[in-house]
Amino acid sequence: MAVANIATAGNPTSPMMMHPPMNTLVAIIAAAITTLYKQLFTIIVVLTVYHIVFVPIKIDQPTQAFGMFLLAWFTGCAVGLIFLALNPWFPNGSKVIMQLYRRANMIASGKMFLANSLPASMVAMFDWNPLFHIIDQTRGFVFLHYSPFQSSLMYPVYVGIALLMIGLMAEFFTRQHVSLSWTAGR
Repeated sequence: MAVANIATAGNPTSPMMMHPPMNTLVAIIAAAITTLYKQLFTIIVVLTVYHIVFVPIKIDQPTQAFGMFLLAWFTGCAVGLIFLALNPWFPNGSKVIMQLYRRANMIASGKMFLANSLPASMVAMFDWNPLFHIIDQTRGFVFLHYSPFQSSLMYPVYVGIALLMIGLMAEFFTRQHVSLSWTAGR
């Protein structure tokens, strides 16, 4: 969700950006906070309903599990910022690449299997994905007898910071070179 919402947050050539108080930073922050709010609200509703209707939920380390949720949101926002910067340069291509990335990210996230049960050759296929590490670490914080051996806690942090810096630089460069006439012939 964060990738898609940030990637479509604010085009520098959109009419809303022509008003002086509004800029792309405000649009990016608004999209990021909106995504965080929606996802957090959904998690609270689903867990509360499940806790009340079915079985009481016991999370082993709730603070650390919430930290992993925030880390997943942060890395998604950082990736979305890169796609936001690419959008004016390649409007159709960036949408296709973003969809491909989101699909590959979902498949390689590790939601459907335990990372500790994978052979080393399979772990190498999923190790590039920060969400793979976040989900595996979250399992270690949520479940009492699960210890993540195949993932790193700091890898998504470093990748998220690096992607955020690249995205901010690319967005700044795009904002400096964008022209209203880019979309005139389309």
